[in-house]
Amino acid sequence: MIIVRPELPDDRDAIRRVNELAFEGPVEADIVDALRDSDAWLPSLSLVAEDGTGIVGHALFSLVRLDSGPELLSLGPMAVLPERQRGGVGTALVRRGVQRARGTEYPLVVVLGHPDYYPRFGFRPARRYGIETPYDAPDEAWMALRLPAYDDRVRGTVLYPPAWDSV
Repeated sequence: MIIVRPELPDDRDAIRRVNELAFEGPVEADIVDALRDSDAWLPSLSLVAEDGTGIVGHALFSLVRLDSGPELLSLGPMAVLPERQRGGVGTALVRRGVQRARGTEYPLVVVLGHPDYYPRFGFRPARRYGIETPYDAPDEAWMALRLPAYDDRVRGTVLYPPAWDSV
């Protein structure tokens, strides 16, 4: 049975390990650590999935800003231990994160991710909402999810915090 909950201070090493193994290197783990030490960090939206063996997944929703001013949520990194991938861990993390995001004052969640994965949670091409990415990304991989606070006047290019500079 998978339990999804906000990360605790003692989870830091396990979260780093999950990200390093899932992404086969330290880049995403370093991003998580840098976000944790920034103004973009929202502790209640850094979620872990655990089972009887320990932490098997992690999903982070953090703050980003549009060049037009408003703040949004960004989903990522999202990591699952390789041996636990394709078993519902990522789905449980994203579902719980989206549920929590719906209770915030933010209008959208953006994600640069797999176009066959995120639409099942309601993500649609972000450019449809007037939201651009600073990265060279195809339309189908750059997605946004409207939250209850969505306002169609919120438009612009996402400005990621310095923690993302290594991407």
